[in-house]
Amino acid sequence: AIGIAIAFHNIPEGISVAIPIYFATGSKIKAIKYTFLSGIAEPVGALLAFLVLRPFINEFFLGAVFAIVAGIMLYISFEELIPTSRQYGHNRLALISTFVGISIMPLSGAIGVPLT
Repeated sequence: AIGIAIAFHNIPEGISVAIPIYFATGSKIKAIKYTFLSGIAEPVGALLAFLVLRPFINEFFLGAVFAIVAGIMLYISFEELIPTSRQYGHNRLALISTFVGISIMPLSGAIGVPLT
């Protein structure tokens, strides 16, 4: 489930990188090049982190990292995304979307879909 969520997240992320570069430069090649560099940074960073942190990886470590990441995501949702959406008049939609997203992960675990 997490891998699928990350894969789907990369689509709008790539679009949000490519479109401004294309309109700023007028070059499809530059837009593709910089979007690729932006996209490849995640797996390269993950590989480097794995290699450096490999001796420390255990269940406690992964649980702590997941808890920290979950806290960061909640902070971003409640302190950045929801207030920004309120400025654009989409408060109810933002709240509903946030809570639907928060609910999907535990529900997928409850019905037997592995979270990793």
